[in-house]
Amino acid sequence: MSRSARLLDLLQALRRRRRPVTAAVLAGELGVSPRTLYRDVATLVAQGAPIEGEAGIGYVLRRGFFLPPLAFTADEVDALILGLRLVARRGDAELEAAARDALAKIEAVLPPEAAEAAEASGLLAGPVTTPGTPTPHLATIRRALAAEARLRLCYRDKAGAATERVVWPVAVGFFEATEVLVAWCETRGDFRHFRLDRIASAEPAGGRAPRRRRVLLADWRASQRIEGS
Repeated sequence: MSRSARLLDLLQALRRRRRPVTAAVLAGELGVSPRTLYRDVATLVAQGAPIEGEAGIGYVLRRGFFLPPLAFTADEVDALILGLRLVARRGDAELEAAARDALAKIEAVLPPEAAEAAEASGLLAGPVTTPGTPTPHLATIRRALAAEARLRLCYRDKAGAATERVVWPVAVGFFEATEVLVAWCETRGDFRHFRLDRIASAEPAGGRAPRRRRVLLADWRASQRIEGS
């Protein structure tokens, strides 16, 4: 591996993490000695990369730093194209359009041979076969997630009984059979999961959620014993 490629790999390794990571862990991941890792970090810092480090704690890349355009491997192209094709078939109208636009942009900047391979990719996203109707409230929920805003839901349980809940949206999980909203429910005082196909209505409840979404997400992961960065 060339040194320039190793430096990019080091940036990627830091970018994937939100918490400080020790030089020993990074060196092991990159297959270099700690001394080489220290030199590589110093080189990146000298070139303007906002890497912060402290002895005994580790290194962290400050948020907001963007890597320069990178060449994708064949596997990475496959992953991007398949993922975007899946989103284009399973989001709200805005998300579907964004996925198609992003796919067009990626295909437009690929080298000719990679573009031809992408166009003839054998990884296809089939039509959504999930029974039931589309989820018209996904766009409203996505906006609430981005704004960390409270939502008022009219929700029907499995038996069809309707309840009104004010929730703090945390995340939306996309599963084979349905989509599920993870939220803190003010009524229950705890995390709850709401199937999107059972949400009769969703509208802003006014005001921001009292707790930041990333804090809620971390608490929910802990409650479910889900590991995450």
